[in-house]
Amino acid sequence: MSGTSEGPAPTTDFDRPVVTESESTTSPRAEAPPPGPQSSHPAHPSYRDVFAAAPLAMAVVDREGVVTGANDALATLLGRNPGTLPGAVAADLVDLSSDARTWHAYREVLCGRRARLRCTRRLKHPEGHVLWVRVTVAPLPGDGGGVLLSVADISARRELHSRLRHLQMHDPVTRLPNRTLFFERLTAALETESYERSGTGRIGLCYLDLDGFKAVNDTLGHRVGDRLLAAVAERLTHCAQEAARARAGTPLVARLGGDEFALLVEDSTGTEQLADLAESVLAAVQEPFDLSGQRLSVSASIGVVERHAAGTTPTALMQAADTTLYWAKADGKARWTLFDPERNAHRVTRQALASTLRPAIDRGEFALEYQPLVGMEDDRVHGVEALVRWNHPQFGTLTPNRFIGLAEEDGSIVPLGRWVLRTACRQARDWQLEHPDEPPIFVSVNVAVRQVWDSDLVADVAETLAETGLAPHLLQLELTESAVMGSSGRPSQALKALSDMGVRIAIDDFGTGYSNLAYLSRLPVSVLKLDGSFVRGFQYEERAAAPPNPADEVIVEAMVQLAHRLGLTVTAECVETSAQATRLRRIGCDTGQGWLYSRPVPPDRISELLGTPGVQAGVGNP
Repeated sequence: MSGTSEGPAPTTDFDRPVVTESESTTSPRAEAPPPGPQSSHPAHPSYRDVFAAAPLAMAVVDREGVVTGANDALATLLGRNPGTLPGAVAADLVDLSSDARTWHAYREVLCGRRARLRCTRRLKHPEGHVLWVRVTVAPLPGDGGGVLLSVADISARRELHSRLRHLQMHDPVTRLPNRTLFFERLTAALETESYERSGTGRIGLCYLDLDGFKAVNDTLGHRVGDRLLAAVAERLTHCAQEAARARAGTPLVARLGGDEFALLVEDSTGTEQLADLAESVLAAVQEPFDLSGQRLSVSASIGVVERHAAGTTPTALMQAADTTLYWAKADGKARWTLFDPERNAHRVTRQALASTLRPAIDRGEFALEYQPLVGMEDDRVHGVEALVRWNHPQFGTLTPNRFIGLAEEDGSIVPLGRWVLRTACRQARDWQLEHPDEPPIFVSVNVAVRQVWDSDLVADVAETLAETGLAPHLLQLELTESAVMGSSGRPSQALKALSDMGVRIAIDDFGTGYSNLAYLSRLPVSVLKLDGSFVRGFQYEERAAAPPNPADEVIVEAMVQLAHRLGLTVTAECVETSAQATRLRRIGCDTGQGWLYSRPVPPDRISELLGTPGVQAGVGNP
């Protein structure tokens, strides 16, 4: 067998077809050597001699595709007897007819309708080994000259390319396929032709990382960390092989980077298959590792995704897997979690809201509704709580629990809170001017603790009161119990300054946090709002068959009495029935708030309630 060529087959131009001497006697198509130059200049080699001695394997092929002459290099390369090549079908020698595209291009060259064909073929040598060759077919000059077929051995080049590709596509630490090869396989699996040939048309993915791997690197060094990764890779590979015994097809195990691994299941049979695989991986990873005398125990968190391949992209699948892995870690680690479309939709909605929250303030997408605070003794509206709503153009009207947390996280609670404060105070002043003969009602505005830290709340309140003309005692600021209790420094100073200004300070949802009533004496608080969980225990009717729990009433009564002794008033939230209102009135609650009196309503509905007794009779309900 001849040595490999140094590069692609060169293009050789002939004035006329040339053949070996044996070809001139065996092939009727072969032409005799031209006279003249060959005989008159014996010192110069003929084209025939050059052809025969050339190290590049070549053959002359007529327009019918039959070899009319070939040199010894071609016979040696193909492992054939030189005498058997003339008269052979060229396409059979170098496998040009195995695929339609190559065969068509070859026929076009033979017919003179194409200038050249160059292709790579995989041949089986008579000695049993595989031979990779580069085949070039180009026309010879002349009317009936046929074509020149040249064949270059590129086996060594292909082997080197294969080795380089393996190095490029595999992780050096674990010897697993790396991220590049993983995405190549994933992309191929999601191509339409691929999954349409599949038995299920589904695909599954287990995406995992090791819990606490950074601590191993930081305390024991990266060498031990690499050994751990290699040991994990071995166990994952074993899990994949075991999974293949139960179902056809071995999952692809890949290291995507760091301590992240993936097991790709093509043609999956459903979530049960992926769940079984995830369980086996968890169990395998949690078994202790013995690394050169060091015993290590780790765990893994796994995100599991299983779905139809149709309509899925590699990016969408990996995003779902990454999200689900995050859920597994957030839920406590050392577990696997299955992708939940509903949970993901909530996450996507949350991200969409977070990205549009600040611009929504400038676009005027927020509005306020007001819920009455009704006196227990006279059933008249004493005040209202301002509740913000987001009229989102895509998701409709959103209540505070959908976006206030986001606003606190990204700091947009400061401009939003400032807008709520000014809008509510301006509305309270308008009601006062509209009903001059009625006692003015106060407006209660919720304040997040971040508003105290990230803005000058005292200055904002003073400026708003001056701008709207609302008296300070008609403004009540509500802060949660956890934000007020134990506060010191700036929050405490701000509360004191606001109280000195005449603004009422209320603790919202009281009873769910510290419940340190003694601390209230040192805070400038004037109102306690009992959390609705206490009031819900009062829902039974006095004559109901089920006996009441006396502890509910005892606890609430004790809190109300102590608050009164500290000079505080008490508001009960979530009052929904007349029985609740009766018991709260008997205990001594000052005001009530809830659907018994009214749901949150627009400002014009509050105007209708002002000066109207008997709100609980249903006048306030929309």
